[in-house]
Amino acid sequence: MPRPTLRLAAVGVAFLISAGALSACGANDAQSGGDSAGGNDNPTIALLLPESKTTRYEAFDRPLFEKKVAELCADCNVVYYTADQDEAKQSQQVDTAISEGANVLVLDPVNGAGAGGMVQSAHDADAKVIAYDRLIKEADYYMSFDNETVGKMQAEALVEAMGDKGNILMLNGAPSDPNAAQFKAGAHSVLDKSNVKILEEYDNPDWSPENAQTFVTDMLSKYDADQINGVYAANDGQAGGVVAALTGGGVAADALPPITGQDAEVAAIQRILAGEQSMTIYKPIPIEADTAAEVAVALAKGDDVPTKSATGIEQSDYEDVTSYIFTPIVVTKDNVKDTVIADGFYTAADICTGEYAKACQAAGIS
Repeated sequence: MPRPTLRLAAVGVAFLISAGALSACGANDAQSGGDSAGGNDNPTIALLLPESKTTRYEAFDRPLFEKKVAELCADCNVVYYTADQDEAKQSQQVDTAISEGANVLVLDPVNGAGAGGMVQSAHDADAKVIAYDRLIKEADYYMSFDNETVGKMQAEALVEAMGDKGNILMLNGAPSDPNAAQFKAGAHSVLDKSNVKILEEYDNPDWSPENAQTFVTDMLSKYDADQINGVYAANDGQAGGVVAALTGGGVAADALPPITGQDAEVAAIQRILAGEQSMTIYKPIPIEADTAAEVAVALAKGDDVPTKSATGIEQSDYEDVTSYIFTPIVVTKDNVKDTVIADGFYTAADICTGEYAKACQAAGIS
């Protein structure tokens, strides 16, 4: 799939700065991108995200979605909630959004398998549900990246970097997250056929870097550092925790084993350039956020939903849900300049700060 040219640097930085001032929303304190949902007859769209520890949600998904909705529908209201990885809290937020008159719910569930009741509540109120980034089988629409392919790409890169030999630690995402299961399945489909041995495997209950750091620190009391020849980390946050644990355990930064990641967080790109992380998965979030906004606005206004989005993605069927599935991209030191920078996802100034300036120069980034 050809990559669109994106113009996100100013948007990403501005909202990354503003995101720090945002507090997490509770069940009854939604933040709105427009007028409040109650008190007018304008179409109302609820955006419900699962947590804010993962940088992408506040820095990219939310602002990009709200910006696109505003472009497509000046009269539409967006109300926003984050669940802090709390399934019960998210259920309350869904009820609140419905009571405030949301016509469409764009829902990234804490637990996709358990979100059917939330969808039913929305349907009972004649509202539509778009499952955003994580599958909900009862939803009206679903959009995400090809998650098993993500896991395969990560594992293939790890096996190649290790020369198809040695031992690894495997850090997966939250068991409640259906995406995590897909990443894990994709990774195992590669690792289990390789000559790499999994020393220990860990399902991180909330994807947190802190849990990842604790797990790897514990493993260093069980295994010598030179027995850990690679680490499968399902996302960049965990990769950061892995690096912190290994360097804190005495491994020199220039002697770290290959470590995977996902989400193309700026800190991960910096680690990749510095040689501390071997790769990440870049998922062009604007494609996902813009497609979600396009479908949500069409539903909110009662228009036909496009079978091919303005971002060029054809409708397909995934698990019997009408879906838009996007293609991920592997980022290594060799193609940072040609991917996240070329697309405008980050600027060189975003990445090449302080101690990373020399690494950028070595990679031809200025």
